[in-house]
Amino acid sequence: MYNIMEEEYECENDPDPKEILLYEQVEFNSDSGSLFFNDDERRIDFVLVYEDEVYESRQFQRRKRQRQYFEASLMNMGLELEATKSVLNEKVVFVKCHTPWDVLYKYAEVVHIKLPIQLNDLKSKASAFNCFTKLFSPSEDLIHPETEYFTAPFEKERKSHFYKDLEQFFTPSMRSRIASFILTRAYYEKNEGEFGITKLLDRGVYKAAYPLHDCRFNVKSENQKRPNERYLLYKEWAHPRSFYKLQPLDLIRKYYGEKVGIYFAWLAFYTEMLAFAAVVGLGCFIFGYQTKEASTWSKEVCDPQIGGSIIMCPQCDRECTYWRLNSTCESSKKLCIFDNFGTLVFAVFMAVWVTLFLEFWKRYQAELEYEWDTATFLEQEEQPRPEYEAKCIHERVNPVTQDIEPVPYSNCGKCMRVSCGICTVLFWVVLVIASVVGVIVYRLAVFFAFSICLLEPFREYVTPQMATSVTASIISLVIIMILNTVYDKVAIWITDFELPRTKTDYENSLTLKMFLFQFVNYYSSCFYIAFFKGKIVGYPGDPVYWLGKYRNEECDPGGCLIELTTQLTIIMGGKAVWNNIQEVLMPWIKNLIGRCTTKASEKVTPRWEQDYQLQPLGKLGLFYEYLEMVIQFGFVTLFAASFPLAPLLALVNNLFEIRVDAWKITTQFRRVVPEKAQDIGSWQPILQGVAILAVVTNAMIIAFTSDMIPRLVYYWAFSVYPYGDYGNHTMKGYINNTLSIFNISDFSHRSKPLQNPVWFDPERDTTCRYRDFRYPPGHPRQYEYSIYYWHVIAAKLAFIILLTHVVYFAKFILSYIIPDVPAVVKQQMKRENYLTQKWLYESQLNLKKHVGCTPDPV
Repeated sequence: MYNIMEEEYECENDPDPKEILLYEQVEFNSDSGSLFFNDDERRIDFVLVYEDEVYESRQFQRRKRQRQYFEASLMNMGLELEATKSVLNEKVVFVKCHTPWDVLYKYAEVVHIKLPIQLNDLKSKASAFNCFTKLFSPSEDLIHPETEYFTAPFEKERKSHFYKDLEQFFTPSMRSRIASFILTRAYYEKNEGEFGITKLLDRGVYKAAYPLHDCRFNVKSENQKRPNERYLLYKEWAHPRSFYKLQPLDLIRKYYGEKVGIYFAWLAFYTEMLAFAAVVGLGCFIFGYQTKEASTWSKEVCDPQIGGSIIMCPQCDRECTYWRLNSTCESSKKLCIFDNFGTLVFAVFMAVWVTLFLEFWKRYQAELEYEWDTATFLEQEEQPRPEYEAKCIHERVNPVTQDIEPVPYSNCGKCMRVSCGICTVLFWVVLVIASVVGVIVYRLAVFFAFSICLLEPFREYVTPQMATSVTASIISLVIIMILNTVYDKVAIWITDFELPRTKTDYENSLTLKMFLFQFVNYYSSCFYIAFFKGKIVGYPGDPVYWLGKYRNEECDPGGCLIELTTQLTIIMGGKAVWNNIQEVLMPWIKNLIGRCTTKASEKVTPRWEQDYQLQPLGKLGLFYEYLEMVIQFGFVTLFAASFPLAPLLALVNNLFEIRVDAWKITTQFRRVVPEKAQDIGSWQPILQGVAILAVVTNAMIIAFTSDMIPRLVYYWAFSVYPYGDYGNHTMKGYINNTLSIFNISDFSHRSKPLQNPVWFDPERDTTCRYRDFRYPPGHPRQYEYSIYYWHVIAAKLAFIILLTHVVYFAKFILSYIIPDVPAVVKQQMKRENYLTQKWLYESQLNLKKHVGCTPDPV
């Protein structure tokens, strides 16, 4: 063995250079599953990887100097190091880090780790569903239930007061968390601000830094000193055969930390709640499918005597021609599947469902906060980011402590950074809107082309509107994916520039930017179809033009709802497929390529080198997983009235998503640094905002996109108008009533069709019909909106106001009567606080007795 650190170091906080301990490079002992140093006693809590270069350039010398200074700083902060060369590549060196007990005790106070003081003596009530859930629970013979304790923040001076066998409560994840805390604050230069493993990784000084998995995912370790938590997680959670089992959340939290645990808990809870919405949505779909043939309006469209005798006006200029209404018979039947009275029921149900989902999640989250000791994890306890601390060159008075504290920028500097970030985000939002406008122009142009070129045999199955909608949706999906990829880098750059203080602040800032952008990116095309397309089109004699050139596109005679459904299906389905390719195939292919390019060797590969060959999860961890699910949540709730099958598709996707995420994080990625988290962070208010907006969007979809309100108005007030049977409420004559009349002779030269179909007789067929409520030719106010139009508009606005107020009132009542924290959890928290205060008083009493003082009264 030989020393690999021979240079001297000078630092204000460092000891004398002669007293700096030097660590040794040792040979691998051929124990492939070892989690310890060569002495088989000191546990490896973190691994650093670097690569020696062949040519010792100036850059190499600088990296070597920074690496040596950094490792000396780690040892001065208490870590013990041991280096081993790679068995597959002699250039690669692994530096193993061990955290001794005195260092664990010291930093456990700093990072606010809570440890047991007493067994939980409060009996929790057994759930009524225990008999049912046991059928789907992981095997208790393999994954033992966690023992419940009352806990308190660890204090080194009172370590004897904590529960016996204290060492077993410093789990490997806790040890790795403390080691990571030290690594992010060790200096690598004398200069102030030059510290942290993150910067060294960015500069290439180190190739990787990660905690170790405890074993191979598919092979159980026979050594009793080594846990097999990864193997248990794979067998009972990530393996495809375990798809029906509930998640072992306590073991996930223990192995990966609270931040990963809370994500999988939220995803599982969201998926369970989706099951109820999926059942109701499927029922509405079946109802619509069963009644599509019996629908009066679809019958009238398909009837040769009614729909076959109605001549419709051309939907584009010059090249388009007249057509019969019954040519849309099939699309009219398809529309009835989604546009029926069950849609209204489903929209109201989803508004109540989303409220129950958020309220019950708060309760479940409160239970997890208590069980996982994160209920008191507050922002003021979180340590500043190393990147923030490195820029602290100004000073200010803390308004709370009245002490002078360093800050990275003045008030003016902070405003400048935030303003720059806001302007950049707005620029990209405008860019997305511009791309949507481009797709709209494409729709206008291609509809004209499909109207001319679409072959006659296909028109029975694919209308020009449908062909336009499908191709435009695919193009929108491609643009969305491209813009997402670019904006990811831009959003991270902006957030880095803003320099948030803590990691929570950083993630909240990034979350807001990413969601705002993706909200516009994913939903803008859907909002266009739902609320703008076909709304401002004029009438055949005076159509509205985009940019003075393209005639604004109209909806199908049955409405735009079927196009909105098509858009949602393509974007939701395409997004799910693309995300699975990115999340599963890409890491698997990268690992496969890495294994193929590595030189074959008969040597035994150590645990740390096996993990090095896996993929890193990334700096943002599960951020993109949350983002994916929240965008899906928006599709499910914002457009529920147009697509009742969305919850079912989301449910199926999420059942795969849980296992896919479990599989990849267990088998394809290095072990993540365990992090503490109290809740799902800023995603919670975003979900609440989406839930509030969903009520308005669904009410507007029913009012303006579907044909439900005109049908209701006709059903209850049709006797005032022609085409009805007086005295009996019926939908007979509805189609005829919703189509206005246009005189062919009133066509302008720009709009008049160049040729007529063979069945069209200009002398006999002097009028055509279009979808609107306008006065007919010959009326004193011809082609102006009729009184019926204003009745329908009034009914739509009244419906929106009534539905939103009723639903918001129901949401308020539900939010009020459902407490955020269960009574049992409140009781346990009070019991724990009492025991903590009692424990602190008794320990203080013993201390004062020991020094001969009388204790102060409590």
